Amino acid sequence: MTIQTKFRLTGGQRDSYLELVQVFPLTSIRSDEHLEAAQAMLDELLAKSDLDDGEQLYLDGLSDLVADYEDGHHAIEPASDADMLRHLMEAKVVTQVQLHRETGIAKSTISEMLAGRKAFTRQIIRKLAEYFHVDVGVLAANL
Repeated sequence: MTIQTKFRLTGGQRDSYLELVQVFPLTSIRSDEHLEAAQAMLDELLAKSDLDDGEQLYLDGLSDLVADYEDGHHAIEPASDADMLRHLMEAKVVTQVQLHRETGIAKSTISEMLAGRKAFTRQIIRKLAEYFHVDVGVLAANL
């Protein structure tokens, strides 16, 4: 059975893609050892300064397979609100005192939030999102 498609690899793009598929076939990743081999192939491709279209298509496909396996087997827990606030403060090089002065949020509230003892309110999330220039969803993970 032949399936007709508008998407076709041609010329050099086809050659480079098929060469890579022969070296490391694009199949579902089923073990951590297979994942390591896939990551080595990704590293090799990413080290190249200029990928042709076939190599880029292969890289995209292999990246999707790696992400799918990692999502199912090595999921990363979302950061807590306190961890996210701490990260934003470190990235902007802001102290608790500076954050208090520039947002009007009480020093004790900032301290309690960073310690995980006080929940973020919608009002505080809006102030922090505006201050750090991020979407409110970044700080509203646990609402």
